[in-house]
Amino acid sequence: MVAFWILAVVSVAAALGMIFQKKAVYSALLLAVVMLSLAALYAVQDAPFLAFVQVIVYTGAVLMLFLFVLMLVGVASTDSLVETISGQRLWAAIAGLGFGGLLVFGFGSAAFSDDIGLAGANAEGNVIGLARLLFGKYVFAFEVTSALLITAALGAMVLAHKERITPKPTQREMSEERFKSGTHPGNLPPSGTYARHNAVDMPALLPDGSISELSLNPVLTGRGDDAAERHTDLAGASEAEAVEEDVKAVREAQQ
Repeated sequence: MVAFWILAVVSVAAALGMIFQKKAVYSALLLAVVMLSLAALYAVQDAPFLAFVQVIVYTGAVLMLFLFVLMLVGVASTDSLVETISGQRLWAAIAGLGFGGLLVFGFGSAAFSDDIGLAGANAEGNVIGLARLLFGKYVFAFEVTSALLITAALGAMVLAHKERITPKPTQREMSEERFKSGTHPGNLPPSGTYARHNAVDMPALLPDGSISELSLNPVLTGRGDDAAERHTDLAGASEAEAVEEDVKAVREAQQ
C-alpha cells in the first residue's frame, strides 16, 4: 500500500507535468517517469510479465523512438506555438470530455464477478493467465485496439507526408547553380592554415604569402581586429624571414 501511494503520486505528477510542459524533450522524459512508475506498480502487484513488457516495449522501444525522432527533427527555442489547425484545442477538449463520459458510463454499467485473487489468476503462471484473458475473453477488444493503433500509425504517416511539387535537384544541378551564382564555388580556405600558427584567429596565406581575406573570421573582422598587425610574420614575410626576426628579437632581449 505504501508503494502504491508513492508511485501513484509520482506518476500523476509526472503525467500532469508532461501535459503542461511546453518543451517536447521534457515531456518525453516525464513520460518515461510515468511508464517506469506503471512498471513498478505492476511488479508490486505480482504481474512481472506486464512489468517487463512496460519497461522493454514502451520505455525502452516506443519512448526511445520518440526521442530519436526529436533528435532527427530538431527542437529549437523558436518553435512555433501557433495552431496549424484552427479550433483544434476546442475539439480536443470536446473529444476528451466525451471519452471521459464514455469511461464513466462503461464502468458504471459494468458487472463484476467474484474476485478470484492473484493466486488463482496466476495459478498457471502470469503469462498464461494473461494470454487466456487477451486471446479468450477479451479477444475482440484486443483486436479492435490493434486495428486502432494501426489506423493511427497510418493516419500519422498520411498527415506528415508532403508531396514534392518540383523534382529533387541532382548533384550536377546543384554544382551548376553554385557556379552560376557568381560567388566562390568551392569551400572557403580554412583559418589557421600556416606552418607556424594553427588557430582559428589566424588567416590562411595565399601562394604569394599575402593574407586570404576569405579565411578571416567574420567575428574578428566585424570588430576591426587585424591579424596581420598582431602577427607581423603574416604580413607577407616568408617563414625563414619570420624565424630570423624572432631569433634576433630573442638575442636582443638576452643582451
